[in-house]
Order: sequence, then C-alpha cells, then structure tokens
Amino acid sequence: MSLLVVGLSHRSAPVSVLERAALTRETQARLVHDTLAAEPATEAAVLATCNRIELYADVDKFHAGVAELSTLLARHTGVPLEELTPYLYVHYEDRAVHHLFSVACGLDSMVVGEGQILGQIKDALALGQELHTAGRLLNDLFQQALRVGKRAHSETGIDKAGQSLVTFGLEQLAEGAAVADWAAGRRALVIGAGSMSSLAAATLARAGVAHVAVANRTLERAQRLVEILTEPGAPGVLAGLTASAVEMDAVADELVLADLVVSCTGATGLVLTADAIRAALAGRKDAGPCAAAPGPCAAGPAGTDGAARTDARLALLDLAMPRDIDAAAHRLDGVRLVDIETLADASADAPMAADVDQVRSIVSDEVAAFGAAQRAAHITPTVVALRTMAADVVAGEMARLNGRLPDLDDKQRAEITQTVRRVVDKLLHAPTVRVKELASTPGGAGYADALRELFDLDPQAVAAVSRADTRADRHTTARESA
Repeated sequence: MSLLVVGLSHRSAPVSVLERAALTRETQARLVHDTLAAEPATEAAVLATCNRIELYADVDKFHAGVAELSTLLARHTGVPLEELTPYLYVHYEDRAVHHLFSVACGLDSMVVGEGQILGQIKDALALGQELHTAGRLLNDLFQQALRVGKRAHSETGIDKAGQSLVTFGLEQLAEGAAVADWAAGRRALVIGAGSMSSLAAATLARAGVAHVAVANRTLERAQRLVEILTEPGAPGVLAGLTASAVEMDAVADELVLADLVVSCTGATGLVLTADAIRAALAGRKDAGPCAAAPGPCAAGPAGTDGAARTDARLALLDLAMPRDIDAAAHRLDGVRLVDIETLADASADAPMAADVDQVRSIVSDEVAAFGAAQRAAHITPTVVALRTMAADVVAGEMARLNGRLPDLDDKQRAEITQTVRRVVDKLLHAPTVRVKELASTPGGAGYADALRELFDLDPQAVAAVSRADTRADRHTTARESA
C-alpha cells in the first residue's frame, strides 16, 4: 500500500482560499481522471466539501506523487500553486489512513462529531466507482472509513460531546435558570471560529441571544461563521438575530458591550487578562446609551437599542485548553467565570474529552487492523498462484502416471490423485499460513517477494490473480453501495 493524500481544509487554509478552491462535480471528475493519467498514481478519489478538498491516490513514488497531486490541485482549483502550497497538508500510508478515519468520525470537522461528513465520504467513493478510478485500495479504504465513522457514532457520544459541553457550560453560567430564558435578548461575544466556537455561536443563536459578535485572528473565518448564523432559514436560529465579525484588536471594545463571552481559541497565552476585563467593566458602567453599537444594546435581557446599560455583570465561558481567560477574573465584582476546570469540578459526568479520547482509540485500532488486512491481502495473489502451480504439478504427474499404468481402474486412479493432493496440501499448509501471518505485520510486504522467488512463480500468473480479485472487489463494493 502506498496511499497518499494531499489536501487543504478549514484547519489549514483561510475561508477566502477554500472558497476559491471549491470544486464542482465535473471538475472533480476531471481531477481524478488527470490524476490517473499522471505517472505516479494508479488509483484516485477526491473528497470535496465546503470545508475541505482532499485528493487521495495510490502512488508508487512519494515525492513525485506529492509534486504531481499538488500541481493537479492547483490546476483544477484555479489557485496558483505558489499560493496554494502553504495551505496544503500531506499524509502518507498509515498516516493517510488515520487522517481519513479521523475525518469520518468527525474529529477533523468544524463542529466536532458532526455526521454529515459520512455522506460526503460515501459520495466521494461513489464518484470513484462510477469513474472507475477507485481500485482495491481506495474501495477498501473508503468503505472501512464509513464503517469506522458509524462505529464511532454508535459506540461513543462523539456526536453529542461538543454540544453537551457548550450547553453544560451555559447551564453553569445560568445558575439554575433555563438557558433559553437566561440568554434571551443578551449580546454575546464569541472569540475564535474553530469547531467549538462555531458550536457555541450556533447554540447561543438557538438559545435566543439578540446579537453575536465573532472575533478571530483570521477575519475571513469569523465572517464565514457570521454568514452561517445569519443565513435565511438556518436551523434552530431564532428570527431577529444579528451578528457581526470583528478583528481581535476590537475585542476590548466588544467586551464593553457584551453580556456574555465564550472563548475557545488555540492560543498559547491568555486572550483576556484580568486587567482587560476590569477595564471593560469600568467602561460598561460609563457607557450610557449604546445606539451606535451594531445589534441590540448590551443592557441585559431587557435591553433595547438606545437604552442605557443598567447591568454591569459579565458572564465568561472559557472552553479552551490551555485557558484563554485569566482565572483571576473570577475575583472581579460582577464577573461569573466558568472554564474547563470549573466544568470538571461541577460534574464528574460532564462529557469532556472522554468521548474524543474514546474515538481516537477506535481510530488507532482500526488503522492498525486496516494496515494488517492490506498487508495480508497483498500476499494472497502469490499464495493463490502458488497453489495453482501445485495443482498443475499434481495434474501433470497424474497424467504421466496414467501413461505408465494404463490398467488402473477409476477407483484406484481417484485414490492416488486424492493422496497426492493431500500430500501437497499438507506440505504447503504451514508455510502459506505462516507467510500470511508474517505478511500482516509491519514490514511484511517482502514475504510475498520471497515466496515468489523461492518457488519461481510466474509474475504474470500473480498479476492475473490480482486483476481478477480487483474486478470481483469492484462488483461487490458496487452492490454494497447501491
């Protein structure tokens, strides 16, 4: 197996690049056809969603494969290679399998645990089958990815973990009140635009906040999240919601206006210091009318545009690890701070990282099993060719015996034939079983070569078995996917 994936996603590229790199179905078809036409690739499939574009291929040369697949992605997306390259990631062999299985489980999604990606993986496989660009490796890979994703959703709470964590945090801030009642009419600031921040923004929108401001170091990502929140007919979002995207430099100004802040970034240092929060609290008391602010005035649940602030309290939810918000903020008057540590102390049953860790364990086990199965399958054509050769030897020797002993009756001839076959089977049984076991271990690919060398097997005979197995696998996979 020489599986290679080259791609870009919301984790590696800004929204502006992802939007320019979007592929239509027709372009996807041309991309996989051109990938097969390229010398390093023998199979190809493309996984294209609004948040990722990944090209999978079975290649015989790593460096040539990376160069060719990167060039093809640039050509078909229309984004110049020199501009696209900084955002591309590369995974090879077991790491590529691990990546796709993680994607299938929702670990790499904008909203952790979302299940829509399974349908998109199925569509990618269907296109590869329709175009006959997905052979044995990619058929096996994508089918197994679908099974792994389904297993993760059925055996863990991954599809609920992120939602539950955000909801649980808001419940702690609400201090016993219903989240919808507590959040209604408030002005929220969400810092970050990753999966957890996106989930928090969507949860707040459904809870009935009046305005959501999204701050992110990459403004394009914040704008994309705002577009999703305010899209007409967005599921669960209450009518009248407004939203805005702001630069990180504007967080201090937004903090003065907000009633509720949710932060979940990948920053290594504090995003909100205690001094910054103290300054915002002072500014809130002096803010007076706030009609100039985008969205409703941050005057608590009863606030309206143009009303003076009557409530200086500030609710802070820190979902980052390491923390985004200075723990010293909880000592400030008017501040209620809930963070990961608080949530862990509040309930031992809180769905923290346990579900994600469980899914990661499933992925690791499935990657190991997939690799072992692929290595074992690699030697099967050689074993089949060996047994075919042995059967031909038995047939030839029986034909010679018939010429030497023409007076044997049918019963005697059948008994001798069966005896010779049993001898050959017993001689081949232990070595073929053992070589399959050895081939399934890391680095076991060389055992097939050794077997062909030892028994002087015809390479064409082995290749013929491989081609026949591949055709059978394609027919079986097509029926399973129908």
